Amino acid sequence: MRLAGDARAWLALLRPGDVLVAALGLLACAGSVVALWRGGAPDGAVIRAGGKVFAEVDLRQPRIIDVPGPIGTTRIEIAPGRARVAADPGPRQYCVRQGWLSRAGAVAICAPNEVSLALTGRGADYDSLNY
Repeated sequence: MRLAGDARAWLALLRPGDVLVAALGLLACAGSVVALWRGGAPDGAVIRAGGKVFAEVDLRQPRIIDVPGPIGTTRIEIAPGRARVAADPGPRQYCVRQGWLSRAGAVAICAPNEVSLALTGRGADYDSLNY
């Protein structure tokens, strides 16, 4: 019972300006979360074959890119804001199983076919030096 009495006494000390400042602070926090949450959004993709850049593509338009490699052709699918390795001739299919990459700095490597897909952007969580 004492706790409820203390809470009532505390609420009696609040003024309309206090409530307004608290509400504005909550709005500022919610607005900054919404505005800054896109931190890792990619803007492009770099496709490498045999250690050399095969293509640099924009992630705004959907397309399919076939990349030749030593054991066959790797198919890369681009969709707005994301990319994936759709098919690869490699035996274990690790790069295909990674699915859609949608964060800047994400990489899918098809080692047997010497093909890689990396997403680029300003807010990458890590880069090749950290990795």
